[in-house]
Amino acid sequence: MSIQRKRLGMMTPSSNSVLEPVNSSMLHGVAGVTAHFSRFRVTEIALDAAALNQFDASVMLPAADLLADAKVDAIAWNGTSASWLGIGRDRSLCEAIAARTGIPATTSTLACIDAVRVLGAGRVGLVSPYTDDVQRRIGDVWAEEGIAPHAERHLGLRDNFSFGEVMPATIADMIRAVAADGADAVVILCTNFDGAALAASLERELGIAVLDSVAVTLWRTLELAGGDIAPLAAWGRIFQTSAIIK
Repeated sequence: MSIQRKRLGMMTPSSNSVLEPVNSSMLHGVAGVTAHFSRFRVTEIALDAAALNQFDASVMLPAADLLADAKVDAIAWNGTSASWLGIGRDRSLCEAIAARTGIPATTSTLACIDAVRVLGAGRVGLVSPYTDDVQRRIGDVWAEEGIAPHAERHLGLRDNFSFGEVMPATIADMIRAVAADGADAVVILCTNFDGAALAASLERELGIAVLDSVAVTLWRTLELAGGDIAPLAAWGRIFQTSAIIK
């Protein structure tokens, strides 16, 4: 029986060292599905003008154009910037990508929101490496979507490369802390945070959903491309739930 190939295009922050190897690990042994990456410059996460301008559409869209050259079946902005810039930024970006390339698009933030909704989570904990002001802004933006964070932990970091150096054990402790605060789902909100491999074991330990933003972006992008999420079930309960919201 022939296998239908699915190519997934990922727009990647230039200083991110986590999401590419995580996608490769997750897709190892998944027949016919490959991930392809296009970078643009992102070096810090903050609320000043220079940091915010890293995510201007004029900088991001050329990365999508390059992925279209590989004839990918779906494109994802594999970053969480709309969580502090406003969700409308990602919706407009996806529309622009589709208009330019004819390829459906999603983002990490939109995928995380979809995941929270399809799982019916009511008390969401947010775990990130970000600074105090960015984390507060994320809480406000998510609340505008009807998902006010129930609990949160963050590390106060600004340099994007440093996020990828945080040990998984530290991330696991942050997840346990928001779970102890009563969260019924935890979102690991940073695609340069090495949390994907923690999700399934912590779900068993804590009895709640653990939604890593890299894994959830893959979940949403694969279904957007018309692929099968079932082979990824070992990576967490989200892969047992359709991304398609009726």
